[in-house]
Order: sequence, then structure tokens, then C-alpha cells
Amino acid sequence: MQTNLSYILLFCSFFFIKISFAQDIKTSKKTEVPLIKKDTSIFKKKDSLFNVKKDSLLLKNIDTISMDSLKPKETIEDMITHIAKDYTIQNAKEKTVTLYNEANITYTDIDLKAGIIVIDYKKNTLFAKGIKDSTGYVQRPVFKQGNEESEQDSMIYNFKTKRALIYGLKTKQGEMFTYGEKTKRVNDSTVYIRNIRFTTSDKKVPDYYIATDKAKLVPGKKIIVGVSNLVLADVPTPLFLPFAYFPMTETSVSGFLIPSFDTGSSDRGIGFQNGGYYFAMSDYADLTVLGDVYSNGTWGARVTSNYKKRYRFNGTFSFNYENIITGIRGFDDYSKANNFNIRWSHNQDAKASPNSRFTASVNLGSSSFFKESLNQYNVSQSQNNTFNSSINYSKTFVDTPFNMAITASHQQNTNTESITMTLPSVSLNMNRLYPFAGKDGIKKTPIQKLGFNYNMLGQYLINTTDDEFFTSKMFETARAGMQHKTSTNTNIKAFKYFTLSPSANYEETWQFDYINKEYDVTDNVVVTDTLRGFKTYREYNMGVSLSTNIYGTFNFTKGRLKAIRHTFRPSISYSYRPDFKDKYIKEVQQSALATDLLEYTVFDQGIYGAPSSGLSNSIGISLNNVLEAKVAPKDPDSDEEDEKITLLNNLNFSSSYNIAADSLRWSTVSFSAGTRLFKDKLALNFNGSLDPYQVNDDGVRIDKFNPNIFRLTNANLTANYSISSKDLSKNEKDNPNDNKNGNGANNPTDTMGANIDPTNPQGRRENSQQNKTSKTELYQSTIPWSINLVYSANYSNNGVDPGSIGIHTLGFSGNLELSPKWKVGYSSGYDVKNGAFSFSRFNFTRDLDSWQFNFNWVPFGSVSSYTFFIGVKSSTLSDLKWDKNKPPDRTLF
Repeated sequence: MQTNLSYILLFCSFFFIKISFAQDIKTSKKTEVPLIKKDTSIFKKKDSLFNVKKDSLLLKNIDTISMDSLKPKETIEDMITHIAKDYTIQNAKEKTVTLYNEANITYTDIDLKAGIIVIDYKKNTLFAKGIKDSTGYVQRPVFKQGNEESEQDSMIYNFKTKRALIYGLKTKQGEMFTYGEKTKRVNDSTVYIRNIRFTTSDKKVPDYYIATDKAKLVPGKKIIVGVSNLVLADVPTPLFLPFAYFPMTETSVSGFLIPSFDTGSSDRGIGFQNGGYYFAMSDYADLTVLGDVYSNGTWGARVTSNYKKRYRFNGTFSFNYENIITGIRGFDDYSKANNFNIRWSHNQDAKASPNSRFTASVNLGSSSFFKESLNQYNVSQSQNNTFNSSINYSKTFVDTPFNMAITASHQQNTNTESITMTLPSVSLNMNRLYPFAGKDGIKKTPIQKLGFNYNMLGQYLINTTDDEFFTSKMFETARAGMQHKTSTNTNIKAFKYFTLSPSANYEETWQFDYINKEYDVTDNVVVTDTLRGFKTYREYNMGVSLSTNIYGTFNFTKGRLKAIRHTFRPSISYSYRPDFKDKYIKEVQQSALATDLLEYTVFDQGIYGAPSSGLSNSIGISLNNVLEAKVAPKDPDSDEEDEKITLLNNLNFSSSYNIAADSLRWSTVSFSAGTRLFKDKLALNFNGSLDPYQVNDDGVRIDKFNPNIFRLTNANLTANYSISSKDLSKNEKDNPNDNKNGNGANNPTDTMGANIDPTNPQGRRENSQQNKTSKTELYQSTIPWSINLVYSANYSNNGVDPGSIGIHTLGFSGNLELSPKWKVGYSSGYDVKNGAFSFSRFNFTRDLDSWQFNFNWVPFGSVSSYTFFIGVKSSTLSDLKWDKNKPPDRTLF
């Protein structure tokens, strides 16, 4: 607002000075006049332009003025254009210029519009106002400069004193609308406003506003107001503030963040959440420091930083630390826990470096952080059993076949508290080369198709636990090694319909630690020592495969179904691999009996394991099936093409036969099947394995076939079904963007509606549309809804005990729109085997235009809780809110 006001006054000064030179202005609808460039010297009281009364230049027509005579103090910068729809009148006697009806003055990017504009260079004033007609007061003065705009009922400006009065001011700065009844400009740095209202509601009658009798504006810096009152729907509330301060800069500013009062925890007592300070470090980065404190001594701290550089990179880093005290000091159940969590997300713009890329996605910390977190926003995260992190750097070497990738990864199981890290993993890859290809890369003969590739992988692997994380002990059991792999293959057309593909592979493994076993006579145990040193072994294998495609078509003459095509892809392969482990085997006594020996290799606990054991001379068989149908359009006279439908995406079987084995030559038969039905709404996947051999009483396979040929050892069935009210609407066309919000069964977070942090002082909502007003239309008898179902079942049979179902669950989630602004989200599941519901969550959201209401509820379970929030959407007044939460219950005794 202050920026617009300054431009208005400055612009009015320019226009008045130019018009004061004129003695005769012709009546017209459009006139273009050169404007003098901004120069502070022309505004000084002692400027010779205003003191020399007998200057002959002032007695001549303005058209005869030579602008060169005014140099070097002023030069023409641009043209000023003024337009009036009805007329433009110049009164030489009264020295006024009047523009009437849709009056408009423009200069560079400045645009002033009003019903009437009157310039009085005798009184040194400019006056702008609207016009009254049968519809009311219209064509109010509107001032635009760049992207900023202000509107007022009327305004008057004195060029000599540089003071101004503006009545009925309305302007917008960012998300804030400001209404002032009377505005008085005293000088360049002081503006007073009477009966001012602040709001973020863009309605003609605002949903709410903060009203105050008087305010002081320092242009470009701040607004200081007196006693303020919150008004809702034009009804004053009993909420008052003795004073208020609003920073009015276009850039971010540092400042305190007001905490939220929390009384929802019975074991932590009363406390405050999310109080702290925001640091606006630069245009590229910020820093937020927040803290929680409770009466029983529990406290937490959070540091979050966002950074972004356009066309280069962007990211977010956060560190959370919580000191949680449970129980009462002196009692047996008293405990104290220190939990932390680190998150880092970094993305590089694709334009920054086409041949290299750096990304990061880090989520690591204490396994119990989300389960014991003070912040209710982390309740849903308590159901995640794993933390995963990955930091990647990749580079492609231009004009070479090589590319490199460096990765640091982290996997953490929050149930077992086990942690696996690779710091780092380095890979170097060479794209397949065809050294015998013909000119221009032509590959026709088997020799020309012969290709070679190379891959190097190096890793430093750490296995540790929560207790030893970030301590020196985590490195004591670390392992390191490298693998080099190269392969070559080609393909040959055989018997016209078959493809013969021979291949050979070579692998060399380097390990930088190995083991040594010795028998301890005293304790009668085998002691294993891990030693540092370089050890290596090599492996190779070769093979050949023969494959083809067989097509079968079944044609139909009646109905819309025209044909069904069956694609059958059989493949048979042969592979050979020598026994590489035999020459590395060592023996060690493992009991008091000297002949009781234990075989091992020095590579057994290495990062890549021991060499392959046993001679492999096997034949592999695989069968792949696909079923497709061709269906005619519903209207036989239409020009539409036949529709192709996939009936069965895949039906695969695979097994192998080891010629070199002395028993159990057949491997298990693996099978898998998948299809999508009901216009891809239902996805079905089924897989498992069949064992041809029997097992003994201990569950060990024996060289004897099953009487029923195969025994089902395990099977898995998953089904995903998604449907909404739009799918059942016959008159509404399918919208391909309907499912792009992730409301599927595999995205339970989105199905719960807008995620809201009930204790966040900035009131962020991930899926809310800022301060936009939704159009309300009655649903009548149609209420939009969506539902997502996930079914999962697992079966296993070890051959000894009867087969049993291990997992048998049904999950469901979705949304229900009771009205255009009322939404209900839900997510739950039912464990059929155990007869109980899984983690359930309900979300109720009400869009209040400039406000937002949200209620999240976990009705039962170990994390039963609720959060209530109502507040302003805009981040400018995000502290104008009320929230209430009930954390999960904790047992004190």
C-alpha cells in the first residue's frame, strides 16, 4: 500500500509540473505530452523554474518550448498519455485541467484511472474521484504500478506541501487487504490512517478483519496500529490487542514465532509448543528454530532450513531433538529418553548440469522417535517400520561409454533397531560396446552383434544398532570390497522362427577383510577372528538360450467380441558354472573329537560372500503367456476402431534341472499371474512356488517325488480396487486427471485429505489452496465419494505342519464430500486372521473460504488421539488460530 501511495504522489508531481508550462490545451479525447525525467532538483522550493517570474518561456505556447533549454537538469524520459471518454477541458482562467468519464493517465508502467481527474496548478493540487450514476458510485480512482494496485474513493494531493488526503483506500500487499477510511500523508516517511481494517479475505464483505481506529505507516517498512479488535462477519468479538506491528516489506523478515499453549498431555503436564524465531538469512535460504517445553521437564527443539537457487537446486533440511521424561522422579516407572531425527531433501535442476546430478533424500534417527514424538503431526508416521536414506551423485563422461555413480545409503528397522549403511557405494559402468559392428554401426551378423560391457562396484558396509549408531563401535564390524563384472553376448536367428542367444560372464571379487577360525581347546568352541587384508577370488559362467514366440488367434463371428489372441513365449536355456568354492575350503576342528571338522572359507563373512559352491550344469525352462481380446465398438455404424483389451497381463512358469547334481535335480516351479479388470479399476496379482519333492519329518527335502506331483509351498494374492462416484456417472466423461492426486490405496496420506500440523504456528496445510474462495453449488442427490480397497493374503506350507494363512488383511480408504466445502477422509483396515481393526484415522475438513477447519481423529489403538484446528489460511496472519490436541494415552503406573 505504501509503495502504491508513494508512486501516486510522485506521479502526480510529474504531471502537475508538466501541465504548469501550458497556456493553451486543446479540447480532445487523447493527448500525448513529454514528461520530464525524475530529478529531485525540480521539487526544491528555490528551483529557478518557479522563482523567475519574468521568464519568457512561460509566456509562449508549450509547443514552442525547446527541451534542450532545460538540460542538463531535466531530460525527457517517456511520453505521458491522458485519455477521457467524454471530454478534456482546460480552463486558462482558473488554470485547471479536467478529464471526465473513464479518465486515464499513463506513464511508463504507471496507470491512474478515475471517473474524474482535476488538475489545479493554481492551487498546486490534483484531485481524483469517481462518478455517481443510477447504479451508485462507480469509476473509483484505481492506481496501478507494476503488479501492485490500490483503489480509493477519492484523493487530493498538494504539490507544494507534498501532502495528500485519500478517502476510502483499498489496497493489497501480498495476501493482505487493507481498507482505510481516511489517509493523511504528512511527508515521505509518515502516513496516518484512520478507521483501518486488515484482512486476507478477498470478498466484498470480508469474512473477518482486524479493526483499529488509527495507524501509522512508514512506507516500505512497517505499520504500527493502536488498540485492535477482531471482527467476524461484521460482528465484533471480545478479542482485543493493545497494539500491533505489521512488517510491510516485500522480502522475508526475521521475527519471533508465538508458541501454542498445550494442556492435552496428562503425563507431561502443561506446556508450550512451537515457540521460536524465524531467521530470514537471504533471498536463497531461511532458518526456523522452534522449541517445546512442558512442566514435567520434557522439552524438544527443531531446526528447519529451506534453500533454493533458481535453475540450480532446492532443498529442505531439518533436525529434531526431544528429551522425553515419563513418570515421576523417584518412582519405578520413571524413565528418560533422548530421541532425534534428521531429514534432508535436495534436488538439482536438470538444467544446472546435464552430465551430472546430485540428489539427497535422508531420513534417519532414533527408532522410537515417531512413536514417542511430542508433536501430534507425527502420529501417522508411527506406523512406518523403516527409515530409508539415499545420497546420490552421478556423472556421465561425455564422448566415452563410461558413467559413474556414488551413493551413500541407509536402511533402518524401527522394530529390531538394526541399521545397515553403505558409506559409500561406488559404481563405474561401461555401456555395451560392439567392436565388430559394420560401418555406421550396422549389426547384421552374429559377430557384428557381439557386445561387451563392464561394471565395477565398490562398497563399504556397516551393520550396527541404535545404541552404537554414531559411535566408534559401528565401524568395528564394517566390511569393504569390490566386484568387477564383464559379460558378452550375441544372438543368432535359427530355423527361421527361433532366436539363439549365447552368453559368457566373468566376475572377480576383491575383499579387504577376511576371517580365520581356530579351535579353543579350553572352552571347546570355535573362535572366529576378523582380519584386515586383501583377498580375491574369481568366477565365470557361460550359457545359451533358445526362444521363440507362438501366436494363436480364436475368431468369433457373433457379438462384439471379434477375436482372442494367445501369445505364448517358451524359452529353454543351458548354463554351466564350475565349483569355485572347493579350492578355497579350509577345515578346523570343532569339538573334542579330532575327526569332527568344520569346513569354511576366508570369504564366508565378506561383503559379497563366498565363491559359488558345487558344480552347476543346469537346463532352465520358462513359459510366458499373454491373452488379449479385440472388441468392436458399441455402435456398429460408427467410425471408431476396434478396442484392444488385455485379459491376462502375464501367466509365467519357470523351473530348472541340474544335470550335475546327484539328487534333488529339479528346482521348485515358480509361477506368477496378473491382470487388470473393470477398466483397470481392479488389479489382481498372484504368485507362488510348487515343490516336486517330499520332505522328511524335520522339513528337509528328500530325493523323492510327491505323490500329487507338486506341493504348494507358498502363495501370495493381492488385489487393489479403486472406484468413485464419477465412475458410476453415465453422463460425465472420464477425466484422466481424476486420480492424479494419489488417492489410491498405496497412498494413505493423501486419502486422509489435507495434512495439517495442529501445532504449527505458520498453519501450513499441504493440500489447501491458500486463500481461494470455492464456488458452492448444491450437490442435490449426488454426493462425490471415492473408495480404495486393498486385499492381501499369504499362504505357506512347509510339508510337515498343515498349510496356514500368515497374512489376511483388507485395507480401505477414501473421501466423502458432504458438500462442496465439507469433506470427510478415512483410512483403516481389518485383519481377518486376528479379527481386529488396524490403524484407523478419520479427517473432517471444512473450507471456510479465508479460514480452514480441520479435525483429525484416531479413535482407538496405542496411538488414539485427536487434533482440532481452526485458523486463517494465509501465512500472513497464521497466528490467528485456535488448536487443541489430545496426545496418545500413556500409562503412568
